[in-house]
Amino acid sequence: MNAFADLLGRLGRTVLRLALGLAAAVFLLSLLLASLLVVLGISVWSLVTGRKPAPAVLFARMRERSQHYARGNWRGPVQTGRPAAHTDVVDVEAREIDDASRSRQP
Repeated sequence: MNAFADLLGRLGRTVLRLALGLAAAVFLLSLLLASLLVVLGISVWSLVTGRKPAPAVLFARMRERSQHYARGNWRGPVQTGRPAAHTDVVDVEAREIDDASRSRQP
């Protein structure tokens, strides 16, 4: 009786593994099909409207900024296509202003 129970246990585990593997494969294939349909829909919509899809614009901006910072420009985003001139920096001496002089000015 013990050998028969072991056989049934192994058979049950095998059937369960096969069923779960089949369910995982169906899930992954349906997820792949859904993502392909979304990409196809976005592509058709962008062709109809004549605009780039939002993810493409976002990734283009990210690529542009990463290339900007890879060149060593840490001054902020590029507005005109070239880095800002270093003449924007003004060096001044700091001085303290007391409250009495502030109250006298109109």
